[in-house]
Amino acid sequence: MIKVGIVGGTGYTGVELLRLLAGHPEAKVTAVTSRKEAGMKVADMFPSLRGRVDIAFSTPDETPLTECDVVFFATPHGVAMAQARELLAAGVKVIDPAADFRLKDPAVFQQWYAMEHSCTDLLAEAVYGLPEVNREAIKQARLIGMA
Repeated sequence: MIKVGIVGGTGYTGVELLRLLAGHPEAKVTAVTSRKEAGMKVADMFPSLRGRVDIAFSTPDETPLTECDVVFFATPHGVAMAQARELLAAGVKVIDPAADFRLKDPAVFQQWYAMEHSCTDLLAEAVYGLPEVNREAIKQARLIGMA
């Protein structure tokens, strides 16, 4: 069973991840963060997940994300790059549907997203998460950027 964490579990991307992962036979959501909803059961906020996700939201600081096998960042740009290094060092795979690891060139990233990239050294190893193009690389990747 793959232990999954979701950072930012109450927005559109986080809820879709919860829904998809709740039905996956090899995945178990073990951590979901939300600053605003910390302490609330996921299924109380999203009744469609009753009986499928039996954990509560917790703040990012209290959530043991390093105990997960993979962590998804359902957050705005800039959040994943602030936490990716620590998670990767702990052996956790990181998947970021936002833009932090989508582009290889930090200058292009800054041009498009109006912020400096804080871990440019990780950009070289990030794999763009498009299976039709990068299926084999995705299988081996520790860090996946998506669109």
